[in-house]
Amino acid sequence: MLKNKMNLKRINFFFILLLFFSFPYKASAKSVPESFADLAEKLMPSVVNISTTQTVITRNNPFTFQFPPGSPFEEMFKDFGTPQKRKSTSLGSGFIIDSKGIIITNNHVIKGAEDIVVRVSNNKEYKAKVVGSDPFSDLAVLKIISKEKFVPVKFGNSDKARIGDWVMAIGNPFGLGGTVTTGIISARNREIGLSRYEDYIQTDASINQGNSGGPLFDMNGNVVGINTAILGQSGSIGIGFAIPSNSAKIVIDQLIKFGETKRGWLGVKIQDVTKKIAEEKKLDEPRGALVVSVSEGSPSSKAGIKEGDIILEFNGVLIKEMKTLPKIVAQTQVGKTVNVKIWRNKKIISKKIKLGRLETSES
Repeated sequence: MLKNKMNLKRINFFFILLLFFSFPYKASAKSVPESFADLAEKLMPSVVNISTTQTVITRNNPFTFQFPPGSPFEEMFKDFGTPQKRKSTSLGSGFIIDSKGIIITNNHVIKGAEDIVVRVSNNKEYKAKVVGSDPFSDLAVLKIISKEKFVPVKFGNSDKARIGDWVMAIGNPFGLGGTVTTGIISARNREIGLSRYEDYIQTDASINQGNSGGPLFDMNGNVVGINTAILGQSGSIGIGFAIPSNSAKIVIDQLIKFGETKRGWLGVKIQDVTKKIAEEKKLDEPRGALVVSVSEGSPSSKAGIKEGDIILEFNGVLIKEMKTLPKIVAQTQVGKTVNVKIWRNKKIISKKIKLGRLETSES
């Protein structure tokens, strides 16, 4: 009998222990949505399909034969043909952020376009014009040429978007407008070598050609990313990339206000600090950005930054990796005086630098 009571107490103890460890998990875990239909229905009117037209000039071959690929004669005689003009069209996506018809998309969607037509969810088409574009971040702002009112969406805080969070993409893949796909955030801070300032959100929501410029929504219906690239050219393989809304919004606000971007500029060329370099410089660990050269007359030159310095901190932000510095500098207001900490001669030195503007500089 005593043995049975002890066993019963032991069972109760493990049951309580099980409940103790179960509750925190259930409290923090998010359930899988039963349906995305309500959210999709709410957001669809704010997503547009974009089609562009541009004139492409080609030359037909005046000869009755073809030169072998790579032949020097191919380059020599390429201008002998009769110029032929043809219209080229491309498709993309975008989303409305203002009731007056302000649209966000990718720069590569509208680059070189002579005519831009947007179609909203009710299949009504409108002409649009470019307000401003930025090839460095691959972003563009358009304005619908109409006095009608449109349904806008809001930007969310992409810094709070976590790996594993549910997301929804809406766009115009392969010209099939109004397509909704869902997935999760697969990774953060991805760099794939497409643009100068990269900090992509990776997602497994299906993204294909034509999705470019379309929104990536969180489950509150806020835009946390702008779908920009896919891995490979064969279509969705569960790896798509989106520009985070927080970094995109800085560029977008400037394009709307000025029609162009105004990025901060230091005027230095930098490289990674390797373990070997850190040892040579007597730095505790590989960190920061090594200054390879300083542009003459640049803000850094005027502040006394020298080749061989290691930038450890910029405007209060620690530079753990070289790639961090250009992003932070670009997002800092032109003309602002910032404190920069560098490593020189085995000690930390502080410098005050008044930032220039990248686009008006030569390097």
